[in-house]
Amino acid sequence: MTEPITMNRVVHDAVRRDLTRLSTALGETQDGDRARAGELDRAYAFLRGELTRHHEGEDEHLWPWLASVGVDPDLLTTMQNEHEGMSAALADTGTAMHAYAATGSAADASAARASVLSTQEIVEHHLTHEEKELEPQLRPHLDSPGWKAAEKKLRAVSPRVAGSFFAWLTDGMSDQDRAYLRSTVPPPVVAVLSKVLGRSYTKQISPIWRNVS
Repeated sequence: MTEPITMNRVVHDAVRRDLTRLSTALGETQDGDRARAGELDRAYAFLRGELTRHHEGEDEHLWPWLASVGVDPDLLTTMQNEHEGMSAALADTGTAMHAYAATGSAADASAARASVLSTQEIVEHHLTHEEKELEPQLRPHLDSPGWKAAEKKLRAVSPRVAGSFFAWLTDGMSDQDRAYLRSTVPPPVVAVLSKVLGRSYTKQISPIWRNVS
């Protein structure tokens, strides 16, 4: 049976999409192309920022609330530990991407791709674990005042950050995820946020992924 889509899963799918894009792009680079190296470093930095904001929001707002409604504390501790492991992996990949951006060399591109693939494995382990083990415990509470309060805190970002988030989220998203987003957030709101307030993403990051399968 297919598990129901949630906004959490839509975000996870965007993370998966970009890690795959990045590993593919790193395998297609030309030796000495420092301009392309700089673009991919910039794209990775954006993805890292979005994923970091996502899991730090869970650490600060979601895990404490879930603990208050009786979710297994050992599971929440495991989630926290997995976030710490992801942060370390993301930092290592950031170092590898910076090194590649500085030279544009084929050797550094290969090293960066190896780091991305390692980080992708660590991230995927956590995302899958969270979806399979934690979301079922969250689902019964989705209509509760406590969840709505936690969700409000998770969404408390500036308009600029929200705009970049929605521009990123919708950039190449699947039809299934897009249909879910339309059922959750009014399409005019998404359009204004992504097309107007998310222009920096649209101009600076989205073009980097053109022609990347």
